[in-house]
Amino acid sequence: MNEIQTFDEVARLVDEAARILFITGAGISADSGLPTYRGIGGLYHERLTDDGLTIEEALSGEMMAARPDVAWKYIAEIEANCRGAEPNIAHRIIAALEQERPGVWVLTQNVDGLHRDAGSRNLIEIHGTVHRLRCTECAHSRKVPDFAGLRLPPECPQCGGMLRPDVVLFGEMLPETGLNQLEALLDGGVDLVVSIGTTSAFPYISGPVWWAQQAGVPTVEINPGETEVSRLVTHRLRRRAAEALPEIWRRLHPEPPVEG
Repeated sequence: MNEIQTFDEVARLVDEAARILFITGAGISADSGLPTYRGIGGLYHERLTDDGLTIEEALSGEMMAARPDVAWKYIAEIEANCRGAEPNIAHRIIAALEQERPGVWVLTQNVDGLHRDAGSRNLIEIHGTVHRLRCTECAHSRKVPDFAGLRLPPECPQCGGMLRPDVVLFGEMLPETGLNQLEALLDGGVDLVVSIGTTSAFPYISGPVWWAQQAGVPTVEINPGETEVSRLVTHRLRRRAAEALPEIWRRLHPEPPVEG
């Protein structure tokens, strides 16, 4: 099957599916100009941080507890590199598909909030979001557009404790709420699973693709590179998200013929 035929077939699957699970990673946000922090060309690709730590050590739950100033330094550096980013065409198309059919869901590893900014509401932000801060001592939390003007580490206005981004750091447990949402979604059944811009290295990210294969549900991968699920999926599109999704959208919404 050539690429045009694959696009046609993927568009048909999307058109016929009432319930779709999109799984997204850093690749979908790269088209909004966001750098990855470990991948090729990323902020910390093959180099240690200024403090002589790997980025996994610097951004760990252990570091946040022992040296919050160090953890916050690198969280803030990543946030500053992402500041001002806007959802791209891929985010917007997924949100538009949700508007057309309420059975569209997104499971994202990204903490940038771009899916939400694009209008997605059926959203499982499994790693949290940098746009929400929570207190490590009390139940206080607040939303922030960015970290500009924050004194780091920021102080909780309620109890004087430390605020931290509501994200999953290395070595921390995933939120039960998100895992329960994902489990309920798969238990209810989906018609199509689409993996976009993720290496699928984590089992909870590759898991839905394995589930779909066992259940006989078609799967699609949109990624220029080889990943952990490339050999499992029904259809592969070796394209960036911002290239592939418009091609699918055009097949679903062909322009009316021009009248002479």
